[in-house]
Amino acid sequence: MRPEYSPINHSLCFALVILFAVGSAPFVSARQETDNPADLMRVGDKVIKVNDAISMVTGFGNTFMVKTDEGNVIIDTSIAFHASRHKQLLRAENSGPIKYIILTHGHGDHTGGVRLWKEPATQIIAQKNHSEFMHYQARLAGFYARRNAAQFALQIPAPGQWAGNYGAKIEPTILFDDKHEFTLGGVRFEIYSTPGETYDHLTVWVPKYRAAFVGDNYYTSFPNIYTLRGTQPRWALDYINSINKILSLKPEIVLPSHGNHLQGAEEVNRRLTRYRDAIQYVHDEVVRGMNAGKDVFTLMREIKLPPELNVGESYGKLSWSIRGIYEGYVGYFDTNPATMYEAPASSIYPDLVKLAGGADAVARIAMDRAQAGHAVEALHLTDVALAADAGNRKALEARLKALETLRDRCRNTNERGWLDYGIKATKGKLGMN
Repeated sequence: MRPEYSPINHSLCFALVILFAVGSAPFVSARQETDNPADLMRVGDKVIKVNDAISMVTGFGNTFMVKTDEGNVIIDTSIAFHASRHKQLLRAENSGPIKYIILTHGHGDHTGGVRLWKEPATQIIAQKNHSEFMHYQARLAGFYARRNAAQFALQIPAPGQWAGNYGAKIEPTILFDDKHEFTLGGVRFEIYSTPGETYDHLTVWVPKYRAAFVGDNYYTSFPNIYTLRGTQPRWALDYINSINKILSLKPEIVLPSHGNHLQGAEEVNRRLTRYRDAIQYVHDEVVRGMNAGKDVFTLMREIKLPPELNVGESYGKLSWSIRGIYEGYVGYFDTNPATMYEAPASSIYPDLVKLAGGADAVARIAMDRAQAGHAVEALHLTDVALAADAGNRKALEARLKALETLRDRCRNTNERGWLDYGIKATKGKLGMN
């Protein structure tokens, strides 16, 4: 039987990013930092009543319920690993029929509970690009399963049967282009296409409560414009235009799908405006640098947010976003003829090692760099040494030192996950696991 890719039955669905993107991280709240990304993989344990009609449960991904006199609307369903508990908590608040499920986008930490919440008469709403986005995720399910497992310290799965190019299960019964609206129990729901985190992203606006459900287009960290597990381009200008659309509604409550909600018109406007302006600043600085002939690594080093726009980097990170913007616009080719060809720079690393006097000699330099705090340079040097001698103990020890140095410094959950992955792999080669 062909395995069907869906947030319900995929064995690693609870590791999808968004996340958080497909970015995407295990969230308590992006405004909090953590020593270990896995520590954030916790289920919401209580209902938060935003007002008399809106309730939510937080977790890896939040689940929202909007009550009406004619039934309830569920907005996002969290990750499959958490969805049952979220449903139990919200159903204790109100057991009315589920008339609609609205998916802000197709990441697994938003769609994971669809089949748990769906009733025979439930309509499921998504933006029309949802179908292609789900097919894209299914198309690369094996790739992302390995990436997610690596980032979140899970067992690497055995390759499954390929679902094909169009093998995803499409759950929504209503797909719309720019805008969709309905009224339930006297409450109007307006749904707008707001691409950003994904191209199928939407925002739910409930005018009666001045409430905007914004999915992953806002959280309390610089956004994951590029996510390390891999993603299609996330266009900075899409984020900006979508946030402007939300601001034009003049919301008094903003409910992101990760972390806590924002309340109060002034606070909402301040937070969203600052967030938008931070993205705009980074985008425009990258474009200016590109037009001035600067390479991507120079821009990654040079561009910093001014203090008044510093929204934090506990989830997304500026340097990754800068590279994502740059290569999203023009691709990987850097005008160096060597990069046109299939032989990578690493193909001549063994020759460099020979010239340096052997892998031990390169490893000594790497350890010196690591001990001096130049951990990234040390990693590059160990790449060179290990290309010539994959089991060289001195190179592996220098690599471990560099990775642990970087982990001790980092305050970003995604970065921490990949450093932990590298540390575990290196310790395994040293026989330390």
